[in-house]
Amino acid sequence: MKSDTKLVVSKVCVCRLAIIRKFLAHSMAHAASLLVENLDPLKQLSMNYGVLDLACGCGRNGLELAKYDIPVTFADCDEVKLSAISATLEQEKLLGNAWLVDLEKSESDPLAQKKFDACLVFNYLYRPGLESIRDAVISGGLIYYETFTLDNRQFGRPNNLSYLLFPNELKDVFKGWEILHYFEGELCSPRRAVANIIARKP
Repeated sequence: MKSDTKLVVSKVCVCRLAIIRKFLAHSMAHAASLLVENLDPLKQLSMNYGVLDLACGCGRNGLELAKYDIPVTFADCDEVKLSAISATLEQEKLLGNAWLVDLEKSESDPLAQKKFDACLVFNYLYRPGLESIRDAVISGGLIYYETFTLDNRQFGRPNNLSYLLFPNELKDVFKGWEILHYFEGELCSPRRAVANIIARKP
């Protein structure tokens, strides 16, 4: 019975991996507009430490950078998605590595000893980890951050206050950094309320 259960679980994982890999094949062309439209600052970095794609999900944004020979660390708590990303990196001969990590459940700060030239954070908010994100970016490095604001409650999920930014909160988090871009309002396709920022650490 146990062996049968393992076989079923294995088949489910393989099927899920296949679905995710198929999604990745189509999603590389659909990285976030904030990133695609503002690649030049990233391309100008020396890339001694690479880019962290935090809570990367299926990796659409990091894979976009990898196409330009930018080394990316894909960090997420979903092992199956990371496996699919690793397979894509190998198949496409792209620079990058997968990092299985859960910022919210780790006993110690996983970012404490990490340094990156830039960090991408999209559709993710864990307030206790914001200072660690700031610290992980080297001087002169960049943050690309976009996630939902309180106004998104009118459009549906996420609607939990723990995952929604307050007005000007994102700008305040990176106070003292050079703001290269900032937006707070509504976007369409799909319709949503977000704040996004690109900033350079002093």
